[in-house]
Amino acid sequence: MASTQEEQSDTNENIDWDMVSYAISSQYRLTVLERLAEGPATPTRIAADTDRHVANISRSIQRLRKRGQVELLVPEDRKKGRVYGLTEEGQQSWHVIESQELV
Repeated sequence: MASTQEEQSDTNENIDWDMVSYAISSQYRLTVLERLAEGPATPTRIAADTDRHVANISRSIQRLRKRGQVELLVPEDRKKGRVYGLTEEGQQSWHVIESQELV
């Protein structure tokens, strides 16, 4: 049993709780992470899939991008059809949010 507690302690030490907290402090950021965990998508697709306003989704994507949780998967100069996906940090944050039932 001690090894299980040690493993859990090691796992908790490797969690970036600041990133997790930032994501769960906004329903829109949480929505973006959840949807992108399913696979890459455009802001319009995320908005349609989640019944949210595209402006709020776009804003949340940009904020998560600044925090290193979301990345643009197409060239920066592309204005239409911009596809986004989760970074490794975003995937880790989403895993923690799900596994710790923070949703």
